[in-house]
Amino acid sequence: MVSSLTTERVRRDVEVVAHAGLGLDEFFAETVESLRRAVPVDAACVATFDPKTQMLTSARKYGDLLGQDQRDPDFGLLEYGGCEPSSYRELASRKCDAVGMNLLTRGQVKRSERMSQLMIPEYCFHDEARLSIRDGDRLWAGIAMFRSGAGCRPFDEDEIGFLASLSRTLAHGVRIGLLSSVVTEPVVTEPRTSIMHGPAVLIIDRDNEIVQMSAGSEERIDDLAAGPNSASAVNPVFGLIGAARRYGAGETDVPPRLRVRGKSGMWLVINASPLSSADGRVGEVVVTIEEARPPEIIPLVVEAFGLTARERDVTQMVLQNVATKDIAAALHVSAYTVQDHLKSIFDKAGVRSRRELIARVYFDQYANRLGDTLTPSGWFASEE
Repeated sequence: MVSSLTTERVRRDVEVVAHAGLGLDEFFAETVESLRRAVPVDAACVATFDPKTQMLTSARKYGDLLGQDQRDPDFGLLEYGGCEPSSYRELASRKCDAVGMNLLTRGQVKRSERMSQLMIPEYCFHDEARLSIRDGDRLWAGIAMFRSGAGCRPFDEDEIGFLASLSRTLAHGVRIGLLSSVVTEPVVTEPRTSIMHGPAVLIIDRDNEIVQMSAGSEERIDDLAAGPNSASAVNPVFGLIGAARRYGAGETDVPPRLRVRGKSGMWLVINASPLSSADGRVGEVVVTIEEARPPEIIPLVVEAFGLTARERDVTQMVLQNVATKDIAAALHVSAYTVQDHLKSIFDKAGVRSRRELIARVYFDQYANRLGDTLTPSGWFASEE
């Protein structure tokens, strides 16, 4: 049973943190610390997702999970390689904001492959509460909270209901944290020339071993680590591997693809494709990791502003340098209405003018190349 006084204090704390403009590392650490006061747990894992494909982009660990990364690839394979009612994708599709495994399975938590194959035998976690952090259809992050021991107190309905009530507030904090990372200078620990150009290519066999990789692939993978509480940097790759096998089998129509900002500050796109051999053997997967092109990342940044559909239309035309009167004509509204939309857009993006909005969207990774010509592929003509 959750104390009403404690929950209201925690709720206020979460609302303050969600609107404080924190980066993702600090925001998640503060959030987990606050939640544990109302919903005691032994460990927690925070995942972030590409809101378009709902693929895992990073994971951060707290409590008893911190530093235990040896089985991380198995998590991605289990989460995306099958269809389980408690997977983040399934929760999002059902618009379910929180679930407790003991409650969901009516005490039979081992019915979950994730629990029976990983959480119970490897970590002795006998119950899990999952919180989907979303606004509308966009899943931005998720928090998994664990209790240890076969005799642990299961998460009850009050606790799950309390977690669910925080989903929208936390989504606001995640979006702010994402935008905070956009305007932060890239974290470059070595000369910029050390960052590889061109795609990294990985070949994964049926036994989930990386059997081949192109030059520079380890550097790309290392760039996926997410701060001091990061889980294994390879986590997003193995989520894609599991998803690619389901995609190849026709079990899902969501392409195994994600966009993520590396610790270097560079935005990356990671794709996975199932392979088949001449003898009909299946199960092998090819993964590519490469620098993202502006048309791939700009929609994600704009979406993080929390704009309405019409505001996104106006923003798209502003980025194309369309004049206000021409925006009005294209949208069949008055120029005054466009100005109202622009005021709202500026407020949400934290800018004061068209010029500042364009600068906010075309962030550091592309800023020094904005004078270059874009080719039909969406990339810079000057790139080799």
